[in-house]
Amino acid sequence: MNSITPLEILEKAYRQAKENLSKSPLETAIKDKVEFVCRCNSNKAPIRFLMSCLLAKLHNPTVDIRKPYTEIEGNDTYSGRYYDEKFVELLVHKYKLPCNPTTAYLTPAFRNLDRLLTTDLVLVGRPRDVYVNTLQILNVVHLKQEKPENVLQEIIRFLLIMRSEDELRMKQLIADLQQTEDFLPLASEEIVMLLKQHLNCKGSSRLPVLIIASAYQTVKEQIGEENKHLEAHNAADKQTGSIGDVEITLTNDDRIVTCYEMKDKRVTKTDIDIALQKLSTTKNKIDNYIFITTDIITIEVTEYAKSLYEKTTVEFAVLIMQLKLKRTCFFTKKLRLNLLF
Repeated sequence: MNSITPLEILEKAYRQAKENLSKSPLETAIKDKVEFVCRCNSNKAPIRFLMSCLLAKLHNPTVDIRKPYTEIEGNDTYSGRYYDEKFVELLVHKYKLPCNPTTAYLTPAFRNLDRLLTTDLVLVGRPRDVYVNTLQILNVVHLKQEKPENVLQEIIRFLLIMRSEDELRMKQLIADLQQTEDFLPLASEEIVMLLKQHLNCKGSSRLPVLIIASAYQTVKEQIGEENKHLEAHNAADKQTGSIGDVEITLTNDDRIVTCYEMKDKRVTKTDIDIALQKLSTTKNKIDNYIFITTDIITIEVTEYAKSLYEKTTVEFAVLIMQLKLKRTCFFTKKLRLNLLF
């Protein structure tokens, strides 16, 4: 077991990657595979998976890097999820590295494996090449063709390069907007149309949350309420400590009075029961818990939500997300809050 802690190993790799940003410590062939995995925008889970495996190998050189599950036979196994959630996640959040904010081990391809991760293993997921490269990288380290510290440094180096590229791209876009003297703001109808188009796109599940939060930001001085800081989109409420997707407090008061939960599917009684369980474990007493759905609302769910007020003194409501040019109402506080889009 290495006397250096896992966090110290990660910080060292980060410093070395930052100091040698223009120089790769790897040979071209494996370097290309690492870059492919890092730049795969459609599936970033393998990045954290590799980082956790490499970290475990550096922390305890006796383990087999191809055995990141304790269910695998042998004395040289380890818990990759432990290293991922306990240490890699801290590094990712601290330096805002462009990869998944939550563990890789809950994704379908990396969940509950019980065999050696050799290159002939077929991991189910897309794109297939990202998993093929991931297994090949593990194999290269296992065969001692590359040092684990060099591969870890290379992954972080690419993440730093990608982070800089994203920041530069955003600065350029903002600069272009500021330099446009004849810029004409979009008409209200065009704004609503853009929102509808984005809502219909794959991967737009965060947008309803931002719409609700933006609406409160716009009228917070008039209604005396505002939204709390939004937590990570794909982090579980249990992990972040939040009650809902959007939490509303009174101005100058930390007490949550209203929670919104967004569902890109039909809301069920089970969803409401889960919300009840969350409320039972928090000391915060809220007034309203509101589900926003893009699907139909059944009478059974509506009646069940209404019935909970007398039992809990919390007003539950299930509403459909609809964007219209005319006034749109979101109900809270006995159906009195009107927000304009």
